Amino acid sequence: MSSDADRILSELAVVDAERRRRAADPDLARRVFALKAYQQLRFSHTYADLLTSERYAPAARFFLDELYGPNDFTRRDAQFARVVPALVRLFPREIVQTVATLSRLHALSESLDTEMALSLPSVVLDADVYAEGWRSTGRARDREQQIALTLEVASALDALTRKVLIRNSLRLMRGPARAAGLSELQVFLEMGFDTFRAMRGASEFIRIVDEREHTLARTLFDDRVSASVSGLLPDAADARRPHR
Repeated sequence: MSSDADRILSELAVVDAERRRRAADPDLARRVFALKAYQQLRFSHTYADLLTSERYAPAARFFLDELYGPNDFTRRDAQFARVVPALVRLFPREIVQTVATLSRLHALSESLDTEMALSLPSVVLDADVYAEGWRSTGRARDREQQIALTLEVASALDALTRKVLIRNSLRLMRGPARAAGLSELQVFLEMGFDTFRAMRGASEFIRIVDEREHTLARTLFDDRVSASVSGLLPDAADARRPHR
């Protein structure tokens, strides 16, 4: 098996282990779900302007729905794990590398979510509880890595949109992908590709995400700064509102 396949399978094994750990501990599972729901709300708060922008809303929504929040990706991940050899064999190298980066981001995020959830006093989160949860992990460097991987995924999708042959290859892969059990991955990749292509250049979008995520990260790991006062996170009242 190729090194790419080995890497992807290794990261998916980390994700599976985190899910099994939560399945064995219902209280932890509830805390992780609450955390993910708050993180989705946090993303909506941080990027409220982008989510209403004609140019950037689709890309912001793609990140919100596919990389944040409490959505259950178990089926998609299980599909990936079953067909990784086919993925590596059938898809262009650039796409395989993007999937490998996504897998690394997914595994790191799930690991951080579990550790952070373990420190939460309850399933009720506000800005200060969320910030304290991050500080309790002591994993500022991993948060930096998480941001870097997110930006790497965005940059990779942006770069792929400028390669006509890749887009044509992706379209031609619909039939073989379906036959190989890769239909959900195919939809995810086409959605990401089309979303970034519609932006007509993602450099400004990536710059905004880079700047805001690093600003927030500095606040989260600085116990001298009140996260609620900073205005960088939604308050408790916002957190009680259902997400739309």
